[in-house]
Amino acid sequence: MFPAAGGGAQRSCGTCKHWRMETDVAVVLDAIGPRLRALRRSRGLTLAAVADRAGLSPSTLSRLETGGRRPTLDALIPLARVYRVSLDRLVDAPATGDPRTRLEPYRHAAGGVIVPLTRHPGRVQVFKHVVSPREPRLVSHGGHAWLYVLAGRLRLILDDDEHLLGPGETAEFVPRTPHWFGPADDAPVELLHLFGPRGDRPVARVDRTGRDSR
Repeated sequence: MFPAAGGGAQRSCGTCKHWRMETDVAVVLDAIGPRLRALRRSRGLTLAAVADRAGLSPSTLSRLETGGRRPTLDALIPLARVYRVSLDRLVDAPATGDPRTRLEPYRHAAGGVIVPLTRHPGRVQVFKHVVSPREPRLVSHGGHAWLYVLAGRLRLILDDDEHLLGPGETAEFVPRTPHWFGPADDAPVELLHLFGPRGDRPVARVDRTGRDSR
């Protein structure tokens, strides 16, 4: 049934806005841990070394990286100084952009938070996906899929094969193959997920040297 005119509809709308705001915050916070870990590993630093320079305990830094502790400015500001990056680089909050483009994150039934980046039914769809630790459960369906790891470590199971991917690495597969993907350890993984519902495949027009391949 439709809500009655008046205050009920307004309260319902207010609840939706509040939920979207909470989900936006959850997406940002869940992505900070994998980003901190990726920065530390890319610089070849240990937990103890970074924690000492930032004035934190190794256990606190470990919990920040694994999502066991919510990040605060007191922790992020010294870490930004250690890594010599801006605070925005650590937080990576969504840009406001064109107000006509509405990014509405939602929690996926299988776990994690998904942010749809495109709105083209029947065409290749693009999502930003923050996946929290979860138990493997293989599924299969039609289409064609690509995964690009932004931060964290991804575990991908394709039937009897298992793969581990790090930041900057990609995977492409046919989802009819029984598959599952999620964090390779106890920290969330952040990735771009492209899905072609009709089995669309990428068409290479430029090779690695930058020359037109036509």
